[in-house]
Amino acid sequence: MTLSHFFAERLDRFAFGSPERARQRAERLCDAAPGRSFALFVAAAEAGDPEASFRVGECLVDGKGTPADPVEAARWYHRAAMVGHVRAQCRLAQLHLFGLTRAAAERDAGLFEPAGSDHADFRAAEIWARRAAEAGAADAQAMLAYIFCAGPQDLRHPEAAFDWYRRSAEQDCPQGRLGYAIALMLGDATAENLAVARRHMVRAAEAGLPTAHFLLGVSAERAVGTPLDEAAARHHYMIAAKAGLGKAQARLGLLLLEGRGGAVDALNGETWLRRAGLGGDAEAAAMLGGIYAQGGPLPPNYAEAAYWFRTAADRGHSAAARALGMLYLTGAGVVRDPDEAAIWFKQAAEAGDPPAQASLAALLQTGTALNLADDPPPVHEWFERAAEQGDLLGAFNYAVCLAEGFGLPRNEERAAFWLKRAAEGVVEAQYWYGRILADGRGVAQDEVQAAIWFARAADAGMVEAQAALAEIHVDGRGVPRDHERAKSWFLRAASARHPGAMFALGALHAGGHDIEPDLTLARHWFTQAAESGHERAALMLARYASRGLGGPQDIEGGRRWYVTAQTLGLPEAADECAAFERSLVADKEMAGEGGRGPNREPGVAEAPEAA
Repeated sequence: MTLSHFFAERLDRFAFGSPERARQRAERLCDAAPGRSFALFVAAAEAGDPEASFRVGECLVDGKGTPADPVEAARWYHRAAMVGHVRAQCRLAQLHLFGLTRAAAERDAGLFEPAGSDHADFRAAEIWARRAAEAGAADAQAMLAYIFCAGPQDLRHPEAAFDWYRRSAEQDCPQGRLGYAIALMLGDATAENLAVARRHMVRAAEAGLPTAHFLLGVSAERAVGTPLDEAAARHHYMIAAKAGLGKAQARLGLLLLEGRGGAVDALNGETWLRRAGLGGDAEAAAMLGGIYAQGGPLPPNYAEAAYWFRTAADRGHSAAARALGMLYLTGAGVVRDPDEAAIWFKQAAEAGDPPAQASLAALLQTGTALNLADDPPPVHEWFERAAEQGDLLGAFNYAVCLAEGFGLPRNEERAAFWLKRAAEGVVEAQYWYGRILADGRGVAQDEVQAAIWFARAADAGMVEAQAALAEIHVDGRGVPRDHERAKSWFLRAASARHPGAMFALGALHAGGHDIEPDLTLARHWFTQAAESGHERAALMLARYASRGLGGPQDIEGGRRWYVTAQTLGLPEAADECAAFERSLVADKEMAGEGGRGPNREPGVAEAPEAA
């Protein structure tokens, strides 16, 4: 043993004789000899020194001179706290608030940071935070205010929280300043309050709180209490992002990708969003999914989009679950699987996402979602609740359920009621309400009102309504008979490739209407409609081609379109084709005897219906 070790050991033994000397000796040895320091702190604490008990707790939390043991630390903090040691009371409140198993990592993270625990004991934390706060500890005052804001409902007390944040801020506590600033912004957002809030927020940021920098970034990006300054927003988001704040990483990534506040930086933008998404930020993961699905600053990549949508959906993000369902429904980036789509639509729907509810209902109505067929979710109940709360899209979907008897007995009268309600703002509802008025389903037939609703939906751009409005102008039902006006509406619908409208235009130009016949134009529109799968248009095109109407005769083309018409559901096309073949034979026989040429009589006139 060296002489220095000999004297050090003698000094330690001498210190053990007095709690105060042991603590003082431990404080001097804290950095140079943490193990000896810890032993001296324990000796002083066991002799009843509250400050030593507190320091033992600190060593156990930090793992300094002894293995880390937050649970044992809590025991020593409790000894000191019970005799009024304020800092021990603060630490004990923190341990209860952040959870004993994460105390070492959380102790200095601060309020408002992403450092919570699933095992937080707000009630125990409130007891110790209140004792320290009432003794004047600024950090405890901020903690107590936080408990009053974020704790269980029966502990919440907004007025008390505001007062404790104010008292903490007045003592220049960064956490108190931050909390007070947030409380001011959430309260009466006068210009004066916003200015005061900003001053406190700036001071909290200068003290290094990442959340303060994040909120300053939000204020600069959205011009809240300060002029719009996206460059400043980038600056503050960058500081908070580097400190590990997921929300800041997500906002920074978006600004970089969109080139707001500076040059576009797709690589770093994606990297920051990816960090946030991998760190547990569901919104960031959903944003990444949207960026890869839509393209823009990054090339479209549906497989990558599916990965990020799934990541966000697994964390409860309903819009991401709906988007993932759409990918499975269309087979973009994943193997097309309607059953898998239904699973994700169901998750989003049960979280209250109206578009997902509508998509799931559509799958169930068509019988596509086989995995939910035996136990379908109560989509009609979702739509009914939404309808009763004034949601017009919900009212429309509920009306469809009633009209189709989906999930509940068919009731056309109630369906009409909800369709009329939805028609106040839903274009599809305007069309369908017009349809039931025209047919007299669930309401008294009223063709005049039907025409009015068709016109509203048609003016809004709904193709089905444009075709329906044209039809009633052809027949003069609810509106004056006007074939030129009908033609203009059919043309608008045909520009959107509506097969019925294209067929109707062919019929209008074929003759028998208040429009100059033009067989060439008629044949053009019958061709367009037939190629889009319209069965009667296929039959008319077969007639026109085989007889040379509106263009050159094309016997093989006529035969092909007769077969197509039969395949599309018109069995009479086979009989007509057979009759045509017989006429060809007869024509050849007559031609051999010096008779007339092939039969070129026009086909049967068709009514221009767009159905």
